[in-house]
Amino acid sequence: MNEYIKQISERIRELRDILEFDADDVARNIGVSKDEYLAYETGAKEIPISLLYKVAELFRVDPTVLMTGDVPRMDDYTVVRGGNGVKVERYPGYSFSALAFNYKHRQMDPMIVTLSKSETAELVKHGGQEFNYVIEGTIKVVVGDREFTLNAGDSIYFNPEKPHGQRAVTDNAKFLTIING
Repeated sequence: MNEYIKQISERIRELRDILEFDADDVARNIGVSKDEYLAYETGAKEIPISLLYKVAELFRVDPTVLMTGDVPRMDDYTVVRGGNGVKVERYPGYSFSALAFNYKHRQMDPMIVTLSKSETAELVKHGGQEFNYVIEGTIKVVVGDREFTLNAGDSIYFNPEKPHGQRAVTDNAKFLTIING
């Protein structure tokens, strides 16, 4: 297992213990079974970013706390130099770099997502709104029962409460996503 994902799982388990939440309650509040939640908490299964945000909301912490173990510090602005975002490899072929992790009380989460070619897109749902802008390569975006092919320079804005996912059509692809939630 990716060491970074293991650390996220450990932070979730530790916070749940500190906050005295029951695993059943956490699972119910984030919309998964207890077994699935415990698989995320033990690191047996990688937690989707959408569920990471739900756990952070339930625990009343910034998602950065779960991703890095540190709290955001900036009030007026934050600068992230090229290549220095908080990197998370969700699973082989899908990684992202969080670009506003150090900004307190942010209302949007901009991330650069890097994909390797795949045949399927993992579908997720979360609240808010989502914007994707393709930087390199070609991706397929599934939103509900629709599928869109986007090339470099193309974008899509959609309701992420519908099942959605992205996959690379070319060997590698990169896109900017901004999630408001």
